[in-house]
Formats: sequence, C-alpha cells, structure tokens
Amino acid sequence: MDKLRFRFIFILLFVFLCSGCGVIDYFFLSPPEDTAQELAEAGYEAMQAKDYSKAIEYFTKLRDRYPFSPYTPMAEISLGDAYFLDEQYKAAVEIYKEFESLHPRHEAIPYVLFQIGVANFKQFKSIDRPQSNMTEALEYFYRVKETFPDTKYAKEADQYILKCRRYQAEHEIFVADFYWRTEKYLSAWKRYEYVVENYKDLPDIIQYARRRGKLAYFLYQKKNSEQKMEQEQGSWKKWFDWL
Repeated sequence: MDKLRFRFIFILLFVFLCSGCGVIDYFFLSPPEDTAQELAEAGYEAMQAKDYSKAIEYFTKLRDRYPFSPYTPMAEISLGDAYFLDEQYKAAVEIYKEFESLHPRHEAIPYVLFQIGVANFKQFKSIDRPQSNMTEALEYFYRVKETFPDTKYAKEADQYILKCRRYQAEHEIFVADFYWRTEKYLSAWKRYEYVVENYKDLPDIIQYARRRGKLAYFLYQKKNSEQKMEQEQGSWKKWFDWL
C-alpha cells in the first residue's frame, strides 16, 4: 500500500515538473500584453462596430505602449477619428494637432488639417456666442486650400469656408443689431460698416448691413444734434436764470 502511494506521489511530482514552467507562468506571472498589431485590429473592429469608446481605449493603449510601431501613426489618426465620431470634437482637435506636430510630412496631413477644421466647425452653438471655433476652422480650411490645392479636401474646404464666414457675419450682425436696440447708433454703424467691408462674398448679408448702416449713421447724427441743441439751450437757460 505504501509503495502504491509512493508511486502515485512520484507520478504527480513528475507531471508537475514536466509542465512546471507553464504552471508557474499561469499562476504567478502577468498575462502577456497585446501586440501593436492586435491592438490596432481590435481598434478597427471596434470602429466598424461603432463602439467608439472601445476604439479610443485600444488606440490609446497602442499609442502609449508602442510609440515607434509602424502601426502607431495610423492608429493616432484613428484615435482622432474615434473622438470625432463620438462627437468629442475638442478631444479630436487635440489628437489631430498632436499628430500634425509629430508627423508634419505624413501623407495624411491634408486629411488631418481638414478634420481639425471640421471638428472646430462642429463646435458651433449659436451666433450670439464668440466665434473662436469658426476662426480656427477657417484657418485650417485655408491651409488645406493653400498647401494642398489638388486634393479633394481643398474642394470640400470651399463649402465649409462659406459656411464659417456666414456664421461670422451673422454674429457681427447680431452684435450690430444689439447696439441698434440699445440706441448706441455709432457703434452699430461701425459694426455694419465692418460687415460691408469684410463679407463681400455674402450679398444678402451685405444688403442688410448697408441699409441698416446708413440708417444707424443718420440716427447717430440726429441724436448727436439733439444733444448739442439741448446743451446749448441749457446754457442759454442758465444765462437767463442768472440775469
């Protein structure tokens, strides 16, 4: 009985020793990390499934773990795309700008510049707010047109440029109309004149601004004359009172 028990224990020890490295690795070592290729493939699969949060997770891991991998540049662009499609436009702009600074000669730069413009354009909220996003969007759309005029992105940029300029012009009109309503006619006139001088490609806006500008200037002159008359009459009244 003791011999049988000894043989059984010996066989168990033998099996354990033969597979010892695998058993130790399984219980005591961390599982191997995904390769750059595996992370890239998982990220693209998540993009196809429209699971953008997962795609962001995979592409971020790839970028951080394997900064010099041949898979990394396209993964960085895809990371920006994932943020963009998830409507996290501010984060998308940051990722695209980072890519441009790291890979200024990459063949995808026209696309990246165009996407920075679109992501800024998508952040538009209303004409009564500052138009800083429209200003930056225009900057990048013009860069695409000037630096890469033969790409399809340059042609698409034309459409966005017109939309951005219209938003900017409508914002200026909004401000001018506010001055008008508060009877600050000189400020209103200057704002309308600014629109007339700087948005000649928007004829309907120009027509409105020119008409309102003329009237604002007339009302400013009228109000100014009335104030001077009141001042003069007040001076005469004081003089007569003194007599």
